Amino acid sequence: MALSSHPTGTGRSWVVIVAAGVAAGLQVWKVPPAVPFLRHELSLSLVQAGTLLGIVQLAGMLGGLAVSLLAELIGERRCLSAGLVLLFVGSAGGGFAWSAAPLLASRAVEGAGFILVAVTGPGLIRRTAPPGRFTTAMGFWGAYQGISTFAGLVVGALVLQVMPWRVWWWGMAVVALLPLPWVLARVPRDDAAGVRGVANALARIGRTVRAPGPWTAGLVFACYTLPWMAVVGFLPTIYRDGGMTGSWPGVLSALVGAANAVGSIATAALMRRGLPTRVLLVPAFVVMAVTSVLAFAVDWHRLPAGTAGQFACVAVFSLTGGAIPATLLRMIGELTPAGGSAPATMGLIQQLFNAGSFIGPTLAAWLATRTGDWHSTWWITCACAAIGIVLGLRLGDRSGTATATSLPQPAVGVRCGGDRRRAGRVRRSG
Repeated sequence: MALSSHPTGTGRSWVVIVAAGVAAGLQVWKVPPAVPFLRHELSLSLVQAGTLLGIVQLAGMLGGLAVSLLAELIGERRCLSAGLVLLFVGSAGGGFAWSAAPLLASRAVEGAGFILVAVTGPGLIRRTAPPGRFTTAMGFWGAYQGISTFAGLVVGALVLQVMPWRVWWWGMAVVALLPLPWVLARVPRDDAAGVRGVANALARIGRTVRAPGPWTAGLVFACYTLPWMAVVGFLPTIYRDGGMTGSWPGVLSALVGAANAVGSIATAALMRRGLPTRVLLVPAFVVMAVTSVLAFAVDWHRLPAGTAGQFACVAVFSLTGGAIPATLLRMIGELTPAGGSAPATMGLIQQLFNAGSFIGPTLAAWLATRTGDWHSTWWITCACAAIGIVLGLRLGDRSGTATATSLPQPAVGVRCGGDRRRAGRVRRSG
């Protein structure tokens, strides 16, 4: 989908888009520090709390391709803006919830807003980031979940010590709306000439869905996000169950989220040096598996290192995991088939990504309930890592096969040369 030129310039527009992603991610990560308060006030079970963590992903799990069709029809900028509004409505409404059911419903509205932002963000970055900054921009987009995890858990841990969870929800509603004026002012408008008819858009999406690359990448993404959400989503609860008090559970969990952002940004720097996909994906999954076993199979309370040792393992787990989203998001243009739809590629990947995010916390809570402790969490991480390695090797074999026609083509002539140079770098980096 083409974009028109913008009088204020687009060189920094990718920063605006990443900020919108962080605001959306904060709506996911406002929940973990609030789980103990929600369970007490609304009488939530542990499994219900896990569902609350994952329900925001449900819209993405079901509607990623629908959002890609909407983006093809009305434009990615409009979709991103609508997503921020829905996040505001959902969070503001959730602050009035009196039981589990309305709170889950409000989270579903937030999920619809989240998927609108998540699907359209990478495409907007691809169209607005200068050629020399594209890999860096996508690295920061890959880090938005880690950044929002850090901010949400740290601020939430501090705020919830002095304010009710409802005030926290309403404050996050305001945060969701903050990037909107910036988006409207800095992100180029959707070009009316580039908006396609339904039949044309469906044909492009159909070509994308029939291609194997987006499916493989989406499954690899799910193999990362399922265990990561299972571990980090319940980390404050795990620490509290272990006897930690005050704001420390939230602060330590936030540092784990920040490690993920650092890993994603560092991976972008490595990709600029031309490292192939499998060199990044396979070791990341291996380290995630090993560190999860060390973190959860070992009884750290009986060792001198105690909680510090477990924290170090989980931090490395999150740090190396950050390589996976940064790598896969960088490949979106490459994975889009000739004549296909880049938003549909992201939509399909996002559906599988969100399926993992939805299943992970619920599965972890179910296992903890059945086994009586969190030690079984490593079963999830190791199983997902094994599948992710197999699929990552297949994805690595396919990388580097895309042609320049796989990439979205802009309507503005002055950007074409930059996009051709960018496409060349994508092929060489595979």
